[in-house]
Amino acid sequence: MCGILAVLGCSDDSQAKRVRVLELSRRQIHIFFLLATFDDWSGLHQHGDCYLAHQRLAIVDPASGDQPLFNEDKSVVVTVNGEIYNHEELRKKLVNHKFRTGSDCDVIAHLYEEYGEDFVDMLDGIFSFVLLDTRDNSYIVARDAIGVTSLYIGWGLDGSIWISSEMKGLNDDCEHFECFPPGHLYSSKTGGFRRWYNPPWFSEAIPSVPYDPLVIRRAFENAVIKRLMTDVPFGVLLSGGLDSSLVASITARYLAGTKTAKHWGSQLHSFCVGLENSPDLNAAREVADYLGTVHHEFHFTVQDGIDAIEDVIYHIETYDVTTIRASTPMFLMSRKIKSLGVKMVISGEGSDEIFGGYLYFHKAPNMDEFHHETCRKIKALHQYDCLRANKATSAWGLEARVPFLDKQFINVAMSIDPESKMIKKDEGRIEKWILRRAFDDEEHPYLPKHILYRQKEQFSDGVGYSWIDGLKAHADQHVTNKMMRNASNIFPHNTPTTKEAYYYRMIFERFFPQNSARLTVPGGATVACSTAKAVEWDAAWKNNLDPSGRAALGVHLSAYNAETPLSNMPSKVIDNIPRMIEVPGVAIQS
Repeated sequence: MCGILAVLGCSDDSQAKRVRVLELSRRQIHIFFLLATFDDWSGLHQHGDCYLAHQRLAIVDPASGDQPLFNEDKSVVVTVNGEIYNHEELRKKLVNHKFRTGSDCDVIAHLYEEYGEDFVDMLDGIFSFVLLDTRDNSYIVARDAIGVTSLYIGWGLDGSIWISSEMKGLNDDCEHFECFPPGHLYSSKTGGFRRWYNPPWFSEAIPSVPYDPLVIRRAFENAVIKRLMTDVPFGVLLSGGLDSSLVASITARYLAGTKTAKHWGSQLHSFCVGLENSPDLNAAREVADYLGTVHHEFHFTVQDGIDAIEDVIYHIETYDVTTIRASTPMFLMSRKIKSLGVKMVISGEGSDEIFGGYLYFHKAPNMDEFHHETCRKIKALHQYDCLRANKATSAWGLEARVPFLDKQFINVAMSIDPESKMIKKDEGRIEKWILRRAFDDEEHPYLPKHILYRQKEQFSDGVGYSWIDGLKAHADQHVTNKMMRNASNIFPHNTPTTKEAYYYRMIFERFFPQNSARLTVPGGATVACSTAKAVEWDAAWKNNLDPSGRAALGVHLSAYNAETPLSNMPSKVIDNIPRMIEVPGVAIQS
């Protein structure tokens, strides 16, 4: 992903301010980028009291798509992070316009000229952009439908408005900042937000379209195929679970006939990470052999992960426990992938939210509750899995694409009668049954049967169960009972309830001490990644609140002991872990 930073309506147009904006923009070119020679291009455009900066990771038209982008007379300026998959179709509608580059994002300025602020819903892709119309000094800011790309908005004391792909681009210079809401547009003409993304499912009304497996299959195949648009080497993330395996299978099946294959060949590369002999490594190896991919398997140890925790929290900008657990192996894997010269990967995020794939959905009391929970989960994705997939990869100059979050596919999947999604063991319907059934093709199988019907395994569990156990043991060594007794006084907002959460919170607050920063992170009770509302589905869950899938008592095949609340479980001590000594502004290892 690219990084954008805009300062709009700034009272200071001095050279010193220009230098400051460049400095903040480069915070989004992490030191890891520099080590990996990520810096494809950086640019800064200033018009009066407005600054638009950009750090580019080039995926489409790397030779000429540098930013900012302009219309014909350069009166409209755009800085954008994203991919517009239907840009070729949109160019055909703009017959009277002349494009400066072959970049997929070049259509944005011209669409604005043609349709005004109402063009955003025409974009099929993922994006965050700032568009400045220098003719009247007005501007608009927009973020994609689900929030796959990250974006923040802040306000300066001088009346300026700041826009940044990452929190670290504005947290030191804004009086207040927050997450820019997905599916929204901010217009300087109205001085506020408005939602541009208004699909039928957003109201959470219960849909009634009958389930048709072929409709699901075609919609998802189309979502994967459109994401093969790239001018650089790419691959697929393959955990061996249902979602990533379907992505890999479809990519392998259709790659040969694409423009991408003509440039880079039709041999698909797949990537997996895990502890030695973890569930994901074994399953991914089998799927890769079945599909004939060039498979790359990366191993890490619990200590490797623990050593990376501070870097992970700095880059993903959250203290949410499940996000940090899952981001760490993805962060480690992304470095390895980038070192191979790969710049884009396709991943399987979003399926569990759409189809009710998390194991706690087994306890959904009825189809209405099931559907409402899927809606809540999709709306919150930008704070969890999208944030992880985006930032854990972009920290190393890698882009992740997520076909399950394709706008058209979501509309198809969320229009289905939720009765079809309900989990009914007595009828042989496990979690995500309708997705599994859609790709259960006896004549031309997509996957081995046991992979197609493999039980849901959350990424942070699938990399190896000892990963989470090791994190808890490490936190237990660094957070005392006395610290936990005072947790509500130290952290009154989203008070950590476990030592692991307290440990992450301490690190986060050191990097991002502002109150606005801590407010960007969601909170509330959860079990197996549920929302707080879904915790009410089973009374036994209130004593086993943990985001791990193993907290789904009576469902997960390797569930935690139901007799022992997770907060009271003994930690397995890991030897030779360096203990942190806190000094103001310094972390010293003894």
